[in-house]
Amino acid sequence: MPAGAERIVGAVLAGGAGTRVGGTDKGLLPLLGRPLVEHALDALRPQCAALLVVANRNLHRYVELAPTIQDSTPGHAGPLAGLAAAFGFLAANEHARFAWLATLPVDCPEPPGEFIARLRAAADGAVPSGCAYARTSGKPQPLVALYRIGDDASGWLASAQNALERHGSVVRWHAELGAVAVDFDADAAAFHNLNTPEDFAEYERAHGGT
Repeated sequence: MPAGAERIVGAVLAGGAGTRVGGTDKGLLPLLGRPLVEHALDALRPQCAALLVVANRNLHRYVELAPTIQDSTPGHAGPLAGLAAAFGFLAANEHARFAWLATLPVDCPEPPGEFIARLRAAADGAVPSGCAYARTSGKPQPLVALYRIGDDASGWLASAQNALERHGSVVRWHAELGAVAVDFDADAAAFHNLNTPEDFAEYERAHGGT
């Protein structure tokens, strides 16, 4: 485990509506013989001391794979609701003294290796935002992000909830925070964003599936 990883919580955001996969719970769909969420958890595991899944249905299935909490807003309120839930979890567990929250969307099964370290190098110097997120070819990947929690998990929670009530956009919230973009242009292909059955099939063909 890299130095400093013992203070990082890695959260997989799995609360999407799955509209483009027929409304099913995308994180539980099979990819190369395993639920999609397992791939995201595997990507975070070597870089984090603790893992978390944020979902809004089928919590009983996700909890078999990692500690699981529910979105902060009923229904499918979007990823900001998942972020607010993760910050709420950290605020309720301040005794654990986690210093960072790393996030990864469930449909990104194979992000660049050591992406958290690259985000942390930027977030360390991001004053006052304490937030860095990935960008590829000028396009933000706002759910691949790192937040410097410090002793202010409650402040992060309040900020995310406020943005959720006002506009619900992670991109706009990051802009308001002054978050720092970290370019991953050389690794753009790693941000797969599996959204449709065709995306799943193409990924499996490229990775030796049948």
